[in-house]
Amino acid sequence: MKVAAIGIGSNSLRMLVADIEEGRIQHSIRYREGLRVFAALDENRNISAQMIQNACEHVLNFKLQALAQGAQKVHLFATSAVRDAANQEAFIQALETKTGLALDVCSGEEEALLSFLGASENRPTGLIDIGGGSTEIARGCGRTVDDAVSLQMGAVRLYRMRPIASVEDAEAVVTLASTILEPVRQRFITRSNEIEWVGVGGTFTTSAALVQRIPWQQREKIHHFSMTQSNVREIMHFLAPMSLEDRLQLDCLQPQRADIVVHGIAILLACMSGLNIPSIKVSEHGNLEGYLKEKYVF
Repeated sequence: MKVAAIGIGSNSLRMLVADIEEGRIQHSIRYREGLRVFAALDENRNISAQMIQNACEHVLNFKLQALAQGAQKVHLFATSAVRDAANQEAFIQALETKTGLALDVCSGEEEALLSFLGASENRPTGLIDIGGGSTEIARGCGRTVDDAVSLQMGAVRLYRMRPIASVEDAEAVVTLASTILEPVRQRFITRSNEIEWVGVGGTFTTSAALVQRIPWQQREKIHHFSMTQSNVREIMHFLAPMSLEDRLQLDCLQPQRADIVVHGIAILLACMSGLNIPSIKVSEHGNLEGYLKEKYVF
């Protein structure tokens, strides 16, 4: 059975088209568009009319691509930005009218659980998912999640709160992220030999490319790559003083993330430092896989 999941994130619109065979996800193909719904929230937390129109058009295009590939069912869900939106109902109605898809708006905890389910394997695991509007942290084993939380610190959210133009600015954002993490920090601290930490989202895949100095498209070298705290701080200090124009010249940096990437890396560094994580493994699997696993994999 071929199915698809479309996720409306704060920074990106993504789709996974996959075959479900013998209770497992097989032969998956990924799609991505830089949509930035969070950046389209105004001071009253309303998603702009232009963004609603753009989202409808892109989601419809993804749906048609999925159907053309033989998908029998297309699912649509949204995370932090839509969760925060004051005009969420208008957004949901516009999408259903334009695309025929019912939008499932995930709570923060549900988002954390989906990311954990998508990235974890059958061993004790800690999960960090850094998105545009929020960061999810979870821990558990296999399909059992012992604790999960969603924090209001995403790369786009902090980008709007505090600009970065120097190493000192970047370290200040690390401090800000650490302050946001502090109320839940003790819940997730474990000894390094007890748990394997995994990271999902564009911050992680971009950081893995930067650490290795490889083009960001080389996914086979990014999935399951491990980064240390010193790796993460080094790339943060490397990028922080660079102009946007100079960042765009780096082939290891996805162009759509050039402006917000340092904020995401600062969040990552705050999490690794605060939770005593010596190294973290990058996974290309996240809430899209988790969404399909929850519905089809038993």
